[in-house]
Amino acid sequence: MFLDREIHSAMSQRLMEGAKILLLFGARQVGKTTLARHLLKELPFRALELTGDDAVVCELLASRDAVLLDGLVAGYGLLFLDEAQRIPDVGLALKLIHDRHPELRLLVSGSSALDLASRTREALTGRTWSFHLHPFSYRECLALRNPAEQDRRLDQDLVYGMYPEVQAYEGDADRAAYLRELHAAYLFKDLLEMGGLRNPRKLVDLVRMLAYQVGSEVSLPELATALGLSRDTVAHYVDLLEKAFIVFRLKGFSRNLRNEVTRNDKVYFHDLGVRNVAIGDFRPSSARQDQGALWENFLVAERRKRPSPGVEGRFWRLHSGAEVDYVEVEGEDLRAFEFKLSPRARARAKATARWAETYPQAAWRRVDRGNYLDFIAHS
Repeated sequence: MFLDREIHSAMSQRLMEGAKILLLFGARQVGKTTLARHLLKELPFRALELTGDDAVVCELLASRDAVLLDGLVAGYGLLFLDEAQRIPDVGLALKLIHDRHPELRLLVSGSSALDLASRTREALTGRTWSFHLHPFSYRECLALRNPAEQDRRLDQDLVYGMYPEVQAYEGDADRAAYLRELHAAYLFKDLLEMGGLRNPRKLVDLVRMLAYQVGSEVSLPELATALGLSRDTVAHYVDLLEKAFIVFRLKGFSRNLRNEVTRNDKVYFHDLGVRNVAIGDFRPSSARQDQGALWENFLVAERRKRPSPGVEGRFWRLHSGAEVDYVEVEGEDLRAFEFKLSPRARARAKATARWAETYPQAAWRRVDRGNYLDFIAHS
């Protein structure tokens, strides 16, 4: 199933300009290689495709032998290097190629930011454009389906998520089987290989605990106690999970009001299929006690997939318990959102009184089953 990705045109434009190295980040199985090959076919350059999974390629690039590298790229206008995080000191090799062949376009893909980001950005400062590829978004899917057709898939997507392969399957059994294989074979591969983890079982347990706390503030000391690990180790594991594009964090919003909560973050999953396979629950969303958490995670994750430079997502809560589910900060502009499944009584819905008193200039909206497509796809 090929779906034109939202970052496609921006990447194509940057490659045509030819001035920078493009870094394409994203979790495994989200379609990075498919997108890159599609770009290679449509761009007017002779392209060379290499992969860090090839031991010969790894050895050659790691050698940083200028003569060998010159011979490797001779006659090509574009180099696509996939799984680049597997190549030792790949940033130095790319810098050497770029400096010796400034006319050569470089497209570099990695399934994890664990090593690729650190190994490239320091060596390639000022030479790169970075792109993050998510699982499919509803905005992208609306190019193939009308809103009513996409809306009919919502219950399925709340359970099985938006990975391209999941979207291509027709039956729930196949979707569940794929997610179990993803969880077992791919999801933690980069973490285990490059994260230096001493307790991989603890990592799996941590992911399960985070899955049960979606939409709630996460206390690292409490997680550490439950797992029998130090707080610093748990913080390191959560950071690795973020860099592997499994989870992301929202921080509390505050403008120096003493009783605003900012100490703990909320943790969400980039994909609900990954979240649900972590707890082994593929029941229909309507039959579940966690449907509110599924709904909140879905909306926040989909909103984050929109190209929105300069926008920061937050949540807001007072020690008294008053809260706003999601806040967007864009410069001095504030937008607050309340998430509810039921569209009933939307006309009577009002912002939390304390929020309205504290930030009267902020925009406020209720997002529910009746208007969510506008929230995640258009507004």
